[in-house]
Order: sequence, then C-alpha cells, then structure tokens
Amino acid sequence: MLENYPDILTIKQLKEILNIGQNKALAILHNGKIQYFRIGRSVKIPKKAVVDYIEKSIM
Repeated sequence: MLENYPDILTIKQLKEILNIGQNKALAILHNGKIQYFRIGRSVKIPKKAVVDYIEKSIM
C-alpha cells in the first residue's frame, strides 16, 4: 500500500492519497486524526500515520 510514495509525505500527497481537498486535509491533521510534524513552515506527515488512519477508517 502506497509503495510509490516516500516515507514522509506532504499535504499535497496526503490529498492525493485520500482524494480530499485542502480544507479536509487540514482538518484531519489539526483534529489529531493523523500525526504530523513541522520543519520550519512545512508540514510533514509520516506515511505510517496515513496507513494507520486508513486502517482505522475501514474498520
């Protein structure tokens, strides 16, 4: 799952993976449903956190 993506994702990649818009992606991150961290002004998302979110969503 998600083999074509790097281990650390951007918001743009998160939107592609989940097929959602900018506002929904930011809401998911800010609500703590997917863990993320910042480097400067850039938001970085571990791919493992996205996989965990997807697995929880389908159960």
